[in-house]
Formats: sequence, C-alpha cells, structure tokens
Amino acid sequence: MFENLAVFRMAHAMAEHAGTRQTVLARNIANADTPGYAARDIPSFQAVIEADSAGFGLRATRSTHLGAADAQPFTVDERRDAMPDPNGNSVSLETEMVHAADTMRQHDRALAIYRSSLGILRSALGRR
Repeated sequence: MFENLAVFRMAHAMAEHAGTRQTVLARNIANADTPGYAARDIPSFQAVIEADSAGFGLRATRSTHLGAADAQPFTVDERRDAMPDPNGNSVSLETEMVHAADTMRQHDRALAIYRSSLGILRSALGRR
C-alpha cells in the first residue's frame, strides 16, 4: 500500500541513494593508501531523478530479479575533480569526510520525510 504513494517511493529512493553513496565513500576511505586507486562517486540524487524520466521505474536490485544483467541502480564513476598523489591515488580523506557528512544528512532527510509523511497519513486515517 505505502509503496504506491509517490512520497514514500521518493523517500525510499533517497535513502537507497544515500546508502549506496556511503558504501562507495567507505571504499574510497579504505583504499586511501592504495597506489593507483582512483576516487569514485555516484551521481547526485537530483541527477538520478532527472535522468529517470519514467519516475522511479522498476529496477533489478538482486541477481534473482528478472532481467538482472544490468542490476546496478546507481552508476559508480571515477571522480574527475580529484587531484592524484604522486603514487596515482586520488583519494583525499578530508573530501571523503565532507561527502560522508553530506550523505548522512541526505539519509536523515529521507527518514524525516518518511516519518512526516507517515504521521500525516496516520492523522488522515484518524489514528495517532
């Protein structure tokens, strides 16, 4: 029932995006000393939404889903603005920490939208 409401789909997509980005950033931090490692990131949530003209279409998120050959919901690309060190590593811990804090705020915002929408829905149904 709730998955059919656009606000809940949007909050879910935003939280999923934040979780995926946090995973990518954690890999960047884990490879901060790996020679030749290029920092990676995913497109912003706004860019993902603008590119999805169908409006949160069906996606294969597990290998068991039908048509799961290209099951990546978000594309992970090398970060172009990163300046590489002499050993070829382009991870800056300061930058990764700033991105991680921004991602945490995005996830908290998604949960706040979900909670607020759920409260409105409960009020409309006459429940507390």
